[in-house]
Amino acid sequence: MSFKNLTVIKHPLVQHKLSLMRDKRTPSALFRDYLRGISLLLAYEVLRDLPIKYQEIETPLAPMKVPMVDGNRIALISILRAGNGLLDGILEIIPDARVGHVGIYRDHKTLKAVEYYFKVPTPLDECDLIVVDPMLATGNSAIAAMARLKQLKPKSIKFVCLLAAPEGIQALQKEHPDVPIFTAAIDECLNQQGYILPGLGDAGDRLYGTR
Repeated sequence: MSFKNLTVIKHPLVQHKLSLMRDKRTPSALFRDYLRGISLLLAYEVLRDLPIKYQEIETPLAPMKVPMVDGNRIALISILRAGNGLLDGILEIIPDARVGHVGIYRDHKTLKAVEYYFKVPTPLDECDLIVVDPMLATGNSAIAAMARLKQLKPKSIKFVCLLAAPEGIQALQKEHPDVPIFTAAIDECLNQQGYILPGLGDAGDRLYGTR
């Protein structure tokens, strides 16, 4: 199955760290460390078209205009709670980025997204948003987050995840075809509980050692 507006980042280091994260024996401390490492690598691809501004500086020999990243025009939006695992790594690359959080949980009976928290920087009309959540499973949480964020009329939105299921990609692209998706892997399918197979389990639980 092929998808438009989708980038799968197949860098060997990304795939290696992802394989370590999939192993059920990997403890939370290492799981967090691997996710941080992957987020740094994903960021290079996702931020390839970062906005640039030119600034006057002086080298030891002469003045010149140099390109600088305009971090204030970037807003990183974490879908709580697991999104924070990706957020921290990307912030190391662009520490001047603004940060927002969207709290959404999945009702385990209906699999529908339920919002419980929303706090983002405003205004966003001049901002490029990067929304992060390790898992794109049913797509319901991402779809709800995009709809909410679009009400604030940002300049653009990208979605970054670690793993994606075909069902989630299809659902998100149906509702928000203008949002590019970046992921490290596309897995086989969802099980009846809406978890990605073969996947890596519940990313939030594995990040924070909860059940």
